[in-house]
Amino acid sequence: MKISILNIPPEGVVIKELVPAKSLDLDTDLVSFDTPLMVTAEVSRITNAVSVNFNLSATMNITCSRCLLQKQVELDRSFRVDYPLDKHETEIDFSSDIREELILSYPIKTLCSSDCRGICLKCGKNLNEGGCNCAIT
Repeated sequence: MKISILNIPPEGVVIKELVPAKSLDLDTDLVSFDTPLMVTAEVSRITNAVSVNFNLSATMNITCSRCLLQKQVELDRSFRVDYPLDKHETEIDFSSDIREELILSYPIKTLCSSDCRGICLKCGKNLNEGGCNCAIT
């Protein structure tokens, strides 16, 4: 997602764009996105800087690290970035800041629920669906 500095009017501008998650290289083994991210950027220019208030919303698919089931989680993240301007700069690319903020919003431990019992280490049965007959030693 880029903006030409010359296209920022004195009163600022609001940009809304659907950004494919693949273009930001966001998918991991435990987190993925099936739909594009909705990015809203309120852009304003001050003397030698551009200030941007971002709002990101998307649906993340997480894989529970205990039972390996998939769960959808709604993501809604707001943040602000100030970009100092170099006199030779003509455009600003927001992609790396958006990517960084999204990665920082990933859960440290992905769980389907806080009381997830996981899977049996012997037979692999999902213990949330009931016990198994294995005798764990």
